[in-house]
Amino acid sequence: MTVPTTKRSRKSAHLPAYIHHESFDERKASRIFDPAELLENPIDYSDRFMPDDVTRDHSQRMHFAAHRMHHSRSSTELARWNTVYLALRDRIVLGNRKLVFRAVRQRSSVAHRAEDMVSDCQIVLIQAVAAYNPWMGIRFSTYAFTCLVRALSRLSQKLNSDWLSRSLPIDALPDSDAGCLNRIHEPNSAWQIPIEEFLRDDHPLLSEREKQILVHRFSMEQEPANQTLEKVGKALGLSKERVRQVQASAIDKLRKALTDEPNR
Repeated sequence: MTVPTTKRSRKSAHLPAYIHHESFDERKASRIFDPAELLENPIDYSDRFMPDDVTRDHSQRMHFAAHRMHHSRSSTELARWNTVYLALRDRIVLGNRKLVFRAVRQRSSVAHRAEDMVSDCQIVLIQAVAAYNPWMGIRFSTYAFTCLVRALSRLSQKLNSDWLSRSLPIDALPDSDAGCLNRIHEPNSAWQIPIEEFLRDDHPLLSEREKQILVHRFSMEQEPANQTLEKVGKALGLSKERVRQVQASAIDKLRKALTDEPNR
């Protein structure tokens, strides 16, 4: 079986790259890849995957739309094909989004970061849709799932080097839990994270307010133990929600700062 010739066309200005198929240059190409009838019929794959043949058909028309974008002779024509391209791409993403959840579920070792992983994988799925070659005879689900697994593997390696990612997410803490930063002091190695270093008055990482909130919230120094968001807010003249926001920001700064700490 002879595989039709395809080539990957590079981006021109801000236009998307696409797979160029030899049939795009035929006179009947506009009729073959006309997306109008396809897009007129709404589809709902909320309960199931988009069938592979439908995904392939959408993908071929999507690449043709990108091809027409690159060869548009007016801004109106460019805008029209850009709209078509995005519509086809989004339908493929929505029809195959369950691949993301399937891939993330396999990473139970970092289940507490599942929401972050899903967000990152949504981007990977969009990239996979744009890069998929529908003329190669490979199922899109196989191709995309491989991309997702590889991306999750890289993300897991990154999270494994992030000592703070092993602690409970800040928004999952009840007000009465004062153990978050205590758990940060228990990484799975002999190395100990010097949290107090970042709370010194002369350390620039955290703002004065962020330092105050961490000290109040997590029973550090001589502060009364186990202060709730509401109590800290009253002491500092802030709302409970504002304390939560500042606290989350401070923890995020610490997490990023400590990611590379062992390599100093």
